[in-house]
Amino acid sequence: MLVPKQLDDLAQRLSDSLPKGLQALQEDIDHNLRASLEGGLAKLDLVTREEFDVQTAVLARTREKLERLEALVAELEQGSGSGEGLQQESTSGESPSESVPGSA
Repeated sequence: MLVPKQLDDLAQRLSDSLPKGLQALQEDIDHNLRASLEGGLAKLDLVTREEFDVQTAVLARTREKLERLEALVAELEQGSGSGEGLQQESTSGESPSESVPGSA
C-alpha cells in the first residue's frame, strides 16, 4: 500500500497540474484530492509486499507438498497393481467414509 509520503506526493503532483486559476484553492484541493485517493485506495483489496511474500512462500511449500503427495500416490498405485485395490474398494457400493469405523 502507498505510504503517506507517496500519497502526499501524488496529491501534490495532481494539484500542481491544475490550471493557475484553481491553484488559489490549492489547500482545499490538496485536502480533497488526498481524501479521494485514500478512499479509492481503501476500497481496493491491497496487501503489503511483506504479506504478499509470505503468501508466495506458503504457496510454494504447498505446491512442493502436493508434488510429493502426487508422487507417493502414483507409487502406491503402481505397487498395488495399477490401483486395482483402490478401485475394488470404491466399487463395493460402500463409500470410503462408511468403511471407516466411527465416521458418520
